[in-house]
Amino acid sequence: QVQLVESGGGLVQAGGSLRLSCAASGRTYSRDAMGWFRQAPGKEREFVAGISWSGRSTFADSVKGRFTISRDNAKSTVYLQMNSLKPEDTAAYYCARGSSVSVPTSPRGYDYWGQGTQVTVSS
Repeated sequence: QVQLVESGGGLVQAGGSLRLSCAASGRTYSRDAMGWFRQAPGKEREFVAGISWSGRSTFADSVKGRFTISRDNAKSTVYLQMNSLKPEDTAAYYCARGSSVSVPTSPRGYDYWGQGTQVTVSS
């Protein structure tokens, strides 16, 4: 079993920044890919960013140039730095562990999920 706990969400004005953290515990492996997804009310869960065990990152087009993802394998923690936030970034953000060493962009490629943290960007 793997437990994932997100933190760092909150309310921020447009143009502001937030840093989300995802702490993993349990049967975790540094070679797992990790991903961030988000889901707004009435919408499907969508891929935001992912990072492989080696540090290679992948981003959704909507966040490229504004978000960065990093990981600290010694701390079993993944971070999502979100800059230049927009109201359309408002959503619940979830971290997830990939079921392979690659970085899937579909939720089906992840087997463990956190409980989510809310990000609200006001205009």
